[in-house]
Amino acid sequence: MENNKKNNLSVLIGAAFLMATSAIGPGFMTQTAKFTTDIGADFAAVILISIIFSYIAQLNVWRVIAVSKMRGQDIANNVLPGLGYFIAFLVAIGGLAFNIGNVGGAGVGLNVIFGIDVKIGAAIGGVIGIILFSSKSASSAMDRVTQVLGASMIVLIAFVAIKTQPPVGEALKSSVAPAGGFMNLVQPTLTLIGGTVGGYIIFSGGHRLIDAGIVGKEALPDVTRSASLGVGVAFIVRVLLFLAILGVTKMTNANIDPENIAASSFLAASGVIGYKIFGFVFAAAAFTSVVGAAYTSVSFLRTLFKPIDDNANIVTIAFIVLSTICFIFIGQPQTLLVVVGTLNGLILPITLAVILLASKNRKIVGDYNHPTALLVLGWIVVAITAFMSVQTVIANMGKLFG
Repeated sequence: MENNKKNNLSVLIGAAFLMATSAIGPGFMTQTAKFTTDIGADFAAVILISIIFSYIAQLNVWRVIAVSKMRGQDIANNVLPGLGYFIAFLVAIGGLAFNIGNVGGAGVGLNVIFGIDVKIGAAIGGVIGIILFSSKSASSAMDRVTQVLGASMIVLIAFVAIKTQPPVGEALKSSVAPAGGFMNLVQPTLTLIGGTVGGYIIFSGGHRLIDAGIVGKEALPDVTRSASLGVGVAFIVRVLLFLAILGVTKMTNANIDPENIAASSFLAASGVIGYKIFGFVFAAAAFTSVVGAAYTSVSFLRTLFKPIDDNANIVTIAFIVLSTICFIFIGQPQTLLVVVGTLNGLILPITLAVILLASKNRKIVGDYNHPTALLVLGWIVVAITAFMSVQTVIANMGKLFG
């Protein structure tokens, strides 16, 4: 019994860090760096809004997954036959696009640490993901790796954040009263929500709990704690990274490279040591995100296609290989990572709406009563993120044809 409790605790923490480190990938860091340099302290408001929305979305999704004992695609098929295939396609395409950026991030990180070519570094990142999934104990190895690297990222980013001495007071004020107004924050907010719980990310930890058998109404307290920990870790890292880069933007002698904002910020803050720290953090974020994106994207296909379920590890390896090959031909990791965050933000209103409909469907959740407050807040998030999605699409179309 004691061993089961320890194993469950490890899985719960692992699920939380899988979600958090899936979110805290190269895209997460690149988005934070870019938007902090673009809008300065106003980015604090974006972080606050996105983390509130992300937490509401995460709790809704994980609770319904736990009580239904179904993965996201199966829940969708029970809401409307065939819908699960559409959702699985959206999530898998988004996950593939994100993973192309993730292996690119691994290449950038290894380039900073060792000076090797970014594409060679990306290939090494892909190989590391393949080795992890080739392990006979892939799930437990994934839990351990995400916990260790996630904790390491927090410590290293905190070190740089303290060293840059950012204007914390200005950031706190801007979090509730941004100087540029809230309407100017629509695209950054949607991108951040997408990078935190959009696309595959919101389902990553929930699917991990299903694989570990931590399901049912009796597991809800643990599920809620795990979801809270995951969002909390993502929030802490986002704030620390924002403060670190905000501090750099206030430095008069900072030389920030627009092609690699995050790396040059760490270099300006702490010299070569800071630059190498960034390389480690970025590579660690990339490795864990390669794991999270591949694992969850494939998990969306497993119950829909039996051959994939029977060969899940092989398919996951193929997913990583395809991502790596695509990056070698596409390149441009910084641009790709920001664009994909927005793409995942566009997917969120659809997937969350499906989960909220499922929460009141007795054939899916049985006699479980989903909290009314959580349901109402969930629909508010759906409405606002749908509005943001429309505004973002209109703005991008204007840029394209204007």
